[in-house]
This record gives sequence, C-alpha cells and structure tokens, in this order.
Amino acid sequence: MGRFERQIILPELGREGQQKLQSARVLVVGAGGLGCPALLYLAAAGVGSIGIADGDRVAISNLNRQVLFGLNDVGNPKASVAKHYINERYPDIQVEAYDRYFLAKDLVEILPGYDLLIDASDNFATRYMLNDAAALFEKPLVYGAVYKYEGQVALFCAGEGSANYRDLYPLMPEPGEVPGCAEAGVIGVLSGIIGTMQAAEAVKWITGIGKTLVNKVLFYNLAEQSFYDIGLTSSDEAQKRRPATTEAFLKTDYAFECVSGIDIGWNAAMLMAEQKPSVFIDIRELYEMPRWTNTECLEIPFSQLIQKKNSVFDSKSIFLFCQHGIRSQPAAVELRKVLKRDNVYSVTGGVKHPDSPVK
Repeated sequence: MGRFERQIILPELGREGQQKLQSARVLVVGAGGLGCPALLYLAAAGVGSIGIADGDRVAISNLNRQVLFGLNDVGNPKASVAKHYINERYPDIQVEAYDRYFLAKDLVEILPGYDLLIDASDNFATRYMLNDAAALFEKPLVYGAVYKYEGQVALFCAGEGSANYRDLYPLMPEPGEVPGCAEAGVIGVLSGIIGTMQAAEAVKWITGIGKTLVNKVLFYNLAEQSFYDIGLTSSDEAQKRRPATTEAFLKTDYAFECVSGIDIGWNAAMLMAEQKPSVFIDIRELYEMPRWTNTECLEIPFSQLIQKKNSVFDSKSIFLFCQHGIRSQPAAVELRKVLKRDNVYSVTGGVKHPDSPVK
C-alpha cells in the first residue's frame, strides 16, 4: 500500500477506499486522446482490473494528445500498446486488451464482467451504443467528449432515475453536422484535462467520495479557462429511443443510424463493415500510392467504376475512397443512381485523412 500512501491518508478515502479501487473492474472503450490519460490515472490510482477496447492503430498524428504512445509505437494496436505501458509500470494491475472496435455483441458478452464503463470514444455511433449498453446492464457510464476548445464530462446510468446520454442528445446528428477532431482540430492538453476528469469521476464513484456528476453535465472551455454545468433529468421520451432488451440491443444498427447521408468517416465505415456485409473500393488510379492490402478492398479506378458495376456485390454496403475524398463523392452519387440504392458512401478525406488505415 506504500504506493498509495498519499491518497490513503485522506480520511474520506482511507484504506477502505483503496481496497474498493483494488477490487474494481473498469472497462475503457477508446485508447485515444481521452482514453490515454484516463487509463494512466486509473492505473496510478490502483484500480485492480482494467479493460481497454480499441480497434485502431497508433498514427503519428495521435502523438500530440495520446500520451501513452511514442514514435516507436506508430503502426501498432493502441489497446495492446496501452496494456504494455500500464503493465510495465504497474505489474500488479490486471489489464485486458481488446484490439478491435466493439460491436453490440461484444458489449453483451464483456460488459457484465465490469463494474464501470468509461466512454472515451470519438464517434457518435459508439457513444449511443455504449450508453444503451450501460443502461441495459445497469453499469455506470463516465462520458467525455472534446470539440475544438471545449470539453464535456458526465456520469450517466448511475442508478434508478439517473439521466443518460440520450437525455442530453436524444437523436444522433446528421453526418457532417458535428465535425470530429480530425476535421475541426483539438489541442492535446484539452483531451488530457477531460480524460483525467473522467478518471476522477470513476475514482469518486468507486470509492464513494465527493459529489459525482450524476444528472448534470460539466462543460470546460480551455480558451476562456472557464467551467459551468447544466442539470439533466431522465426523460421518458428519451428512454423510448433506446433498446429495452438484449435482443433489441443486438438488432440495433448504430452505424447506420448515424450515417444517413453520402459521406462517412473512416471509423464509422470500419464499424459498419464489421456489422454487415460490406466492400471498400479504391477508385484511385493503380499508380497512386500507398495501396491498401485489405482483402475486403477492391481496386476499380474512377474511370472504370460504372462500367464494372456488376463486379460490385448486390446487397453489400459500398465504401468508395480516393486520395483526398474529392473524387469519391461524385462517384458515390453516380453509383447510387446506377445501382438504385442508398448504401453507397464516400469516405471523407480519403487515404490522406488521419483516420485512414491505408499507410
């Protein structure tokens, strides 16, 4: 217990609180700008068992805010790298790495084994899915999000009558309505502040100290160095929008609900591809580099796309991408017309987008 001496001497926490932390099991979904600082402080506080879920790999553009990673980690799975970092420093902590983007079926299988869930994701489809899973399995959910200079933190699903994410945002936004960090930008330190606040809420909930952010949302503005919070109440109308049973939860297509237009980001496309039959089509000319070695990717240049429409499988969702996302958008519009269906998308930003898996 010597490692935790400074927090054990706090009368509100003490040895009993430290024992609660040691016995706690926390699942963190997302090992990015929010997840990294949250994981670091959960481990430092002595949380005994930590799960890390992320299907992404470390990119050089991550390094301004994802503090568990360095240049030598670029190209490696984030969850596994984070697990190694924590175990190297705190070998007594049990860490489980899930190197994949979680789907509803993963949460049904894995979430019941944890005491608390931290949403450190970066897309709306995952946020709604995590919220609905937390409500369904009655697990407290620590929510965090950042946008430009502002961040939000809340504790959802924390007991009967507790508000959840759908009380704050009842409906998923339209594609492009709220840009992500890759489009709008973010200062790395903001992610660190919000992620650390998420860890603080988790520690408070586990140990029972202080006042948690139940039924309220805390807003922080880095540019103005200001805080404010708003009250939140559970709404019957919002609860009707989430699945009430495990069967309904498994049938909910979160990626589709969050993508109704023609543009889609790489993360949402990869998530949808794991949920339903899909195909990625590289519409660049064959000499354009780099190429994607994914076996689910077809290479059909823009100039040949319409003529080769029969090689595009009938019912699969189709994700078109190019170098910068400029050619893929008109190509998706045209292919929708030819195939007479709407599940054809243009991947925003193409190969050059920071979220692109094509390296």
